Amino acid sequence: MRISIFGLGYVGCVSLGCLAKNGHHVIGVDVNQQKVDLINQGLPTIVEYEIDEIIAAEFKNGKIKATTSAKEAILDTSISIICVGTPSTPQGHLNLAYIYKTAEQIGIAIKEKDEFHTVVIRSTVMPGTNEKLGEIIEQYSGKKRNMAFSVVSNPEFLREGTAVKDYYNPSITVIGGDNEFAMEQVAELYKDLPAPIEKVDIKVAEMIKYVNNSFHALKITFANEVGNIAKSLGIDSHKVMELFCKDTHLNISPNYFKSGFAYGGSCLPKDLGGLITIAKDNYLDIPMLSNINDSNEYQKKLAFDLITTKKSKKITFLGLAFKEGTDDLRYSPFVDVAEKLLGKGYELCIYDPNVHISKLIGTNKSYIDEHLPHLSKLITDDLEVALQFGDIVLINHRNVNLEKFINYLGEKEAIIDLVRIKIASNLANYQGLCW
Repeated sequence: MRISIFGLGYVGCVSLGCLAKNGHHVIGVDVNQQKVDLINQGLPTIVEYEIDEIIAAEFKNGKIKATTSAKEAILDTSISIICVGTPSTPQGHLNLAYIYKTAEQIGIAIKEKDEFHTVVIRSTVMPGTNEKLGEIIEQYSGKKRNMAFSVVSNPEFLREGTAVKDYYNPSITVIGGDNEFAMEQVAELYKDLPAPIEKVDIKVAEMIKYVNNSFHALKITFANEVGNIAKSLGIDSHKVMELFCKDTHLNISPNYFKSGFAYGGSCLPKDLGGLITIAKDNYLDIPMLSNINDSNEYQKKLAFDLITTKKSKKITFLGLAFKEGTDDLRYSPFVDVAEKLLGKGYELCIYDPNVHISKLIGTNKSYIDEHLPHLSKLITDDLEVALQFGDIVLINHRNVNLEKFINYLGEKEAIIDLVRIKIASNLANYQGLCW
């Protein structure tokens, strides 16, 4: 393919070289004449392992060149990849001025083209930028999106120092778009890479880079706070984290990475609190760990607030234990929400096939006696009875068999889902907590 790369900084230079090495003819575009001159001498614009050899070789092969003219590049290529910078403003927002200026230039050039043109956003941008970019190109080209051009979001996951290696060995390639032809064109660029290609909604593609990097920051901070606590106790923090990372069933795994409701149970709140107490006893400030519980409480508040936006005060709870498959009610977030709703005058009917009043013993019984002393009057072992009671149905567990009640659920004021079950998601009265 013939490809133009807008922006010859870090991502642009690496993309230029690697795409050319893969057999494409690539034109780099930049407003900085010095960067253009470097590429046209077979030299990279950045310092990065292996990229100097790649640029030199592909320049010699006649597969790369650079220009300051957007029009020249657009008219000579069928795909344009935007890699311009998106620096932060003093207020923390992204400065998208370079992105929008590039869109104007592309729009002006496309006005003179008859061939369909695919525009790819590789830069890190906020959700909604793809749509805005399309509007700008339409404005300056006088042509319609998906008739004369399309805009595809294709975030990069390159690390400085290992960018070439990362380019050729991605974990995943993400492509977001609304035009199948354009998405297939972009997918073709990565067909030989050893990673799955995920075609997703545009805004999902725009958001994933922020989520990735925020989690990377979270991991570093978590390890540092654990390290500070371990050091204060004379413990080898690197050995602790080495053991932590060996657990690929729970710790380093997809487990727990589902957006939904708050955590609960006897272990997580207790052990988190214990670790925080150790830090305080050793006069350590651990702001991330200390604020986990606050974030968890906020998730409960979101659920409560969502319920209270409804008119009815008759609620059916589907699930009460802190998670399905157990009768453990200790520190269950659903018990907290139930307790708060009762305090506000709501009427509840609770269905949880694993919770039997006569079988509750020990601290489990003590906990529920303190927080929901009249549970025996609220709970039923008959799902149909529970569903008949409430005008609002709160889904707390996934293992509730609702298939034969779907039409009936559609007549309720609201179905509020805290765990994301698919069976009710198409109902008009359905609402998810954070989806």
